[in-house]
Amino acid sequence: MLIEQGSQKLREFTEASYQEKHTKVTDGVWHISGLGHSNAVVIEGKTGVILIDTLDSLERGRKLLSIIREKTGKDVGTIIYTHGHPDHRGGAGAFLESNPEVIAFAPKTAALERTGLLKDIQNLRGYRQFGYGLMDEENISQGIGPREGEAYGEQRAFVPPSVVYGQDQVIREIDGVCLEMLRLPGETEDQIMVWVPEKKVLCCGDNYYGCFPNLYAVRGSQYRDLAIWIKSLDVLMSYPAEYLLPGHTGVIYGNDDIKEVLGNFRRAIDYILEKTLEGMNQGRSEDQLAAEVKLPPEYAGLPYLGEYYGCVEWTVRAVYTAYLGWFDGNPTHLHPLSPKARADKKTALMGGRTNVLKAAREACQAKEYQWCLELCDQLLDGDGDDREAALLKADALTSIAGYETSANGRHYYLSCAKELRG
Repeated sequence: MLIEQGSQKLREFTEASYQEKHTKVTDGVWHISGLGHSNAVVIEGKTGVILIDTLDSLERGRKLLSIIREKTGKDVGTIIYTHGHPDHRGGAGAFLESNPEVIAFAPKTAALERTGLLKDIQNLRGYRQFGYGLMDEENISQGIGPREGEAYGEQRAFVPPSVVYGQDQVIREIDGVCLEMLRLPGETEDQIMVWVPEKKVLCCGDNYYGCFPNLYAVRGSQYRDLAIWIKSLDVLMSYPAEYLLPGHTGVIYGNDDIKEVLGNFRRAIDYILEKTLEGMNQGRSEDQLAAEVKLPPEYAGLPYLGEYYGCVEWTVRAVYTAYLGWFDGNPTHLHPLSPKARADKKTALMGGRTNVLKAAREACQAKEYQWCLELCDQLLDGDGDDREAALLKADALTSIAGYETSANGRHYYLSCAKELRG
């Protein structure tokens, strides 16, 4: 989301939200936040500890193990992954000494065939999104948590699960603690929640965190089905939880507050989905809807729906392409000119390269950074070796990053600016 002082708002949110905390939620349950990019939940059993998620790096996992021993005097007997994202599994290697059982759920829907052929571009785009090449002063946070340890050269230490469940629900007693593990697709296909009925503790993984959710990842991902995510939030609200422990951001206390927060979170997602589908059915284009569909003030003003991670505009575009594909219904776009042919014709119409570059510089000076970027792209589509256009684009990217509230968007702007400068 581009607004005045956008990055400053991200900084303020980060400073208020991501201090390291070891919170005793209730007897025998701790919520560890701010130590890594993600959170961990520690549940004390009779002889050992049940650990829900393991942080993002081996080094941080080792710190977590020290905290666990300090709080409980016990080692980890069971690890439960709420989902497969690396920031929740990267610290698992720190706990191998006690030979824990490691539990995960298999996704019901497989990735598209041949997705592996995209690993190079997905790695590059992920590098940009997470800002791995940025300095600390450039990387404020990752939106839903501090920087991942990988940015500091720390290593991920994944441990494959020893138990993989294919069913939707598993109820087990583990080390004297009754747990319900339930499949709840949302941010990922393999997402689960963990319910501890005796403690009224509900661990929701990444199906809720205190930002507008990442309903589309700019690194490139398959569609995250918003309608299914909404159903999963309904399930979370059906539990009589007194403590909601997310995989990112802080604990929510009290059943009334939990239902209010999850309800608003759910209604915000539903609003974007419904308004986008409604506009699509009326023949509106992807670009038109991305510019028009906004969160209403009653949701946009809530502290847990700030666009510090996901972005409404990107969500609208994801919904459009998921439901109708690339074609917007305009026959002009069935067989468009190539980017180079279009750029060359537009540049000639505008009086040549010198005029376009002059207009781009004037736009940058007037703080019309998006227009500057589009003019620079026109020149670069015509001549990919146009160094002046590339450097001006880098300047505009750096400037527009200051308006971006989303850490993902900010990182992408700054990372691409660095690449252009070489």
